[in-house]
Amino acid sequence: MMILSFSIFTGLLGFLVFCSNRKHLLLTLLSLEFIVLSLYLLMTLVLNLYSFEYFLLMVFLTFSVCEGALGLSILVSLIRTHGNDYFQSFNVLC
Repeated sequence: MMILSFSIFTGLLGFLVFCSNRKHLLLTLLSLEFIVLSLYLLMTLVLNLYSFEYFLLMVFLTFSVCEGALGLSILVSLIRTHGNDYFQSFNVLC
């Protein structure tokens, strides 16, 4: 039960960091990955508690890896075009 509350606490902490940090894109992506990892831990504990199969975890892990790769590719392309990862320097219209 303590691990379950730890997983929920880490998810809320990652969500707090995601909402409060608006300066760098890299820190925002890292907080999103932290939320995904805490959700993965929570889903593992719940599926283990009810003795279900772990096939859903493999699908979730696959999509989270794709999300991380997409975020890093967007970060690299923005750094190549703008020179940094500050949110204030991005122009949405260009």
